[in-house]
Amino acid sequence: MKCDKCGQDISDETKNEFNGRALCEDCYMDTLSPPRACDPWAVYSAKSFGDSNAGSVSLNEVQSGILSLLKENGDTSPDEIAARLQLKTGDVEREIATLRHMEKIRGALVNGRRIIRLW
Repeated sequence: MKCDKCGQDISDETKNEFNGRALCEDCYMDTLSPPRACDPWAVYSAKSFGDSNAGSVSLNEVQSGILSLLKENGDTSPDEIAARLQLKTGDVEREIATLRHMEKIRGALVNGRRIIRLW
């Protein structure tokens, strides 16, 4: 059996059903809890965590890659970030939301196009 969203092979034991669709665990979690860039509690939590750890927050490899790409190239669309880092757009969106909560990046509309820029 294949996931109806991403096409990944799934077994009957790991299959999750949502609105009549068979989903793998990752797609099921993304469907139930999509990334949200504007989440005041997440921003508060990220800032509080950074303050309690002497301002140091660890970034994962993808987050560091996103920040490096933005430093080198300036404003970049999420699709372009995904293409350059060779990742799925959904994975990049989740990391963008996390970086937004840490106030490392922000989004903007430029000529009707969504771009990501450094904070």
